[in-house]
Amino acid sequence: MSARQILAFLSGVAGLGATIAATVSNEWRATSRASSVITATWVLQGLWNNCAGNAIGALHCRPHHTILQLEGYIQACRGLMIAAVCLGFFGSIFALVGMKCTKIGGTDKRKARIACFAGANFILSGLCSLSACSLYAHRITSEFFDPMFVAQKYELGAALFIGWGGSVLCILGGSILCFSIGESFSESHSQANYIYRGAASQSHISSYPRGQAKSINQRPPPDYSNSSRIQHFDKNAYV
Repeated sequence: MSARQILAFLSGVAGLGATIAATVSNEWRATSRASSVITATWVLQGLWNNCAGNAIGALHCRPHHTILQLEGYIQACRGLMIAAVCLGFFGSIFALVGMKCTKIGGTDKRKARIACFAGANFILSGLCSLSACSLYAHRITSEFFDPMFVAQKYELGAALFIGWGGSVLCILGGSILCFSIGESFSESHSQANYIYRGAASQSHISSYPRGQAKSINQRPPPDYSNSSRIQHFDKNAYV
């Protein structure tokens, strides 16, 4: 069980790292080479910056100048990704406390509840990241395949795939942590039954008064008095 919890913790932390990398990345979408006249330059856009690069290797980025004039889906993706990072961070902290291999957190039942709570945080983090990346990708694909859209068309950036991978890892690690609470309770219940049965058998043995507990195979000592009387009678008869 400890190995599963360690695996779930590593999966959740890896998903958190991928979520952070996708959040700060500037490659949420890139210009489509098919619709671009000049293929030696390209434009990258992220949640925080707009970047322009060329074939020489120069890359110039500038942040979004305003928040209120941003499109609604970008603001929604920002909020979802920030929530995913925060939930993943708290999930990793609670997972450290709730794992059985650590010495903090209290009893096994309490640690199991903490581990389950950490798993719920990881699952919510993965769902937030998955929703943000899917919303952004839906906007890109809808504009790309719309024949009436005449502005610059974009393609899916690398940050979206990183975010999707991180969300899958978070959901997987959180699910393993949530399922571990059932195994912990079953193990503690079986141990309690074993202790109860041992105590009951010990009390049953000690319930006999001292000096009265007899074994089944114990036999009374032989009485030699009758045999000696018989032999004495036989001698008198002969005399």
